[in-house]
Amino acid sequence: MTVTRFSPEGLLRPTPYHHVAVGTGSRHVHVSGQIARHADGTPVAPGDLAGQVAQVLRNTAVGLAGAGATFDDVLRLTFYVTHWSPERVGAFMEGVEAVTEELGLPTPLPPSSLIGVEYLFEPDVLVEVEATALLD
Repeated sequence: MTVTRFSPEGLLRPTPYHHVAVGTGSRHVHVSGQIARHADGTPVAPGDLAGQVAQVLRNTAVGLAGAGATFDDVLRLTFYVTHWSPERVGAFMEGVEAVTEELGLPTPLPPSSLIGVEYLFEPDVLVEVEATALLD
């Protein structure tokens, strides 16, 4: 599988993610609804956006690995963050940067969206992530 990521001239720069990803392969992998919980359901980093972002990315890595994929195979990431405001971008990026090396996150990230939401399914959940990957 090959994923080529790029940001064509004429699109906003700099951004912490590429604007475009082109993947070739035949097997789609969708990792959905990863939140800051350990496998036994124990909450991770309550009230700490950076800590929760780091954990949701760790959980996403586990989901990808279960399908034989890594972040190198990811075409797109979608983050849902409760009560989003621009002032929270620092904490959000802190969480990403905390696990970049550990998880082998590509930099810039694959095409990504951050969507502010009022509430996720439990009050302590600050962020959720979904990933789409493509494998041969």
